[in-house]
Amino acid sequence: MSWGATWLAPDVDEFGVMNTAELGFLLESHRVALVSTLVANNEVGSLQPVDEIVEIARAHQVATHVDAVAALGYIPVSFRDLGVTAMSISAHKVGGPVGVGALVLSRHAPAWEALHHGGEQQRQRSGTLNVAGALGFAVALEAREAKRQQGARALAFLRDRLMTGLQAQVQGIVVRGSTERLPGNLHITVPGCEGDVLLYLLDQHGIHVSTGSACQAGVPEASHVLLAMGVSEPDARGALRFSLSYSTTEVDIDQVISVFASVVERASAAGMAAPA
Repeated sequence: MSWGATWLAPDVDEFGVMNTAELGFLLESHRVALVSTLVANNEVGSLQPVDEIVEIARAHQVATHVDAVAALGYIPVSFRDLGVTAMSISAHKVGGPVGVGALVLSRHAPAWEALHHGGEQQRQRSGTLNVAGALGFAVALEAREAKRQQGARALAFLRDRLMTGLQAQVQGIVVRGSTERLPGNLHITVPGCEGDVLLYLLDQHGIHVSTGSACQAGVPEASHVLLAMGVSEPDARGALRFSLSYSTTEVDIDQVISVFASVVERASAAGMAAPA
């Protein structure tokens, strides 16, 4: 069924950051109902210019939504300070119950009704609330926020230690994303290697990484995020994302650095898979 709406995507730059000038052009030249953006890219970790995006949208009287799922618990996230119309967050990213999330709406959010139902919760959603899940989310978020305030700087230090260590071990790897990024995110591409091969070899050492976002897990193709950033398809296939947590230690980082050169050597010898 078609509702007569289409979506438009402004370009991103080489760091995965939205082109706000193009956003302004799209708002000038089209009738837009909503601007939606990530607070932080969940793959390369780049922080988005949310303040500027909100300002541009407000100038065109367009509502704004942010996906703060990847950012929550790693950088300060204040719905009031963001000044957006709506914000999505998820419990599992902060150690809370799986399957629990929240859509935070401002008092000035447009009225909406996603489904026809009995009219509960000011006609926003029907059914019985998952009280235990909501409480679990709140408790987990309080605990994670305490860890963020105490440990975000140390987490960024470990991330940078891993980055410099890997660059010293293997020539030619490229760090992707902006320098303004999530403290626990390191995204690289390794030329001449398949990311899946690197992942399996690292797994043999008890090191768990990903080749993209969890949303793209199991998809045997180059990341659409990297391709949008202008990375070539062969280079994008050599992507690895290292996600650090507040429990990551210097010993963990040193283990990764110590085995990385041999892992890349074996992956390079395996070669690249033939194009489909």
